[in-house]
Amino acid sequence: MQAFLKGATIQSAKPQKDKAAAGPSGEKKQKALPWVEKYRPKCVDEVAFQEEVVAVLKKSLEGADLPNLLFYGPPGTGKTSTILAAARELFGPVLYRQRVLELNASDERGIQVVRDKVKRFAQLTVAGTRSDGKPCPHFKIIILDEADSMTAPAQAALRRTMEKESRTTRFCLICNYISRIIEPLTSRCSKFRFKPLANQIQRQRLLDICAKEDLKYTSEVTLLKPRTGCLRRFLNVMLFKVVPTKTIDNLLEICFKGTFEKLEVAVKNIVDEGYAATQVLGQLHEAIIERDIGDKQKSAITEKMAVVDKCLTDGADEYLQMLSLCSVMMQQAAENN
Repeated sequence: MQAFLKGATIQSAKPQKDKAAAGPSGEKKQKALPWVEKYRPKCVDEVAFQEEVVAVLKKSLEGADLPNLLFYGPPGTGKTSTILAAARELFGPVLYRQRVLELNASDERGIQVVRDKVKRFAQLTVAGTRSDGKPCPHFKIIILDEADSMTAPAQAALRRTMEKESRTTRFCLICNYISRIIEPLTSRCSKFRFKPLANQIQRQRLLDICAKEDLKYTSEVTLLKPRTGCLRRFLNVMLFKVVPTKTIDNLLEICFKGTFEKLEVAVKNIVDEGYAATQVLGQLHEAIIERDIGDKQKSAITEKMAVVDKCLTDGADEYLQMLSLCSVMMQQAAENN
């Protein structure tokens, strides 16, 4: 009996020992996040270049209250980041997950989603206080991202829910085109337009991220032209290699004065180096616009660039598309001479 009990004790203790031994090595490593998510604003003050929106939201947050909101503007300007940061400030890190429902309306855009997920969450009552002692509002927030993709019946059903559950729920609609939101919904919300981010703001945010990541960068980085007001797209492109100016100049020199054999080698080297074709295309576009050639040649080349950009988006081979573009550039250079 003693031997039996002793054996049972050993067996029961063994898993605990193994578990304890595996403890330090079994800890979850921090997941690698893209810069867009890793450096998403954690508070409203960190939102860049949207001073009017930030000023109004800060006033509302001081009173621990929010109206129904409608954020609209171009993509990548901070609409989703702003409402998420405001929700974190309102509820704190503990209650945030319980009080916020985020839906992407482009995927879940039918009337059934409004009747099921939205309505069920809106009808829940909330309670609890923040651990840091700050005032916590007695309402929840439902975020409908890309709300302009919602069907008309879904938007019509949502307006009644917004009225009925106004005591316990606030809604934040996010869209690119406010004209696609029905008037009864826009009239129930405070509307805020998000401006495209200036180039200088985007470059400064990139340099801040480089400093936090302890990355070294050349002087060319400070001269980058984001080309659009979308910070998300700019940061995603920067995760890939930026093509050196010398490489772009060399490619243009071959297009305008070299042979087709040299052009094939140059394009193949660029692709083999791992540069994204879309990034090469963007930098070539800037160089062509600034180059001293005829308007007719510029028009033909940029038109071909548009076709290549569409083909790349559809998944075409990068080498063939870049070679096709450079061939057109070489042809136009010959005609210009």
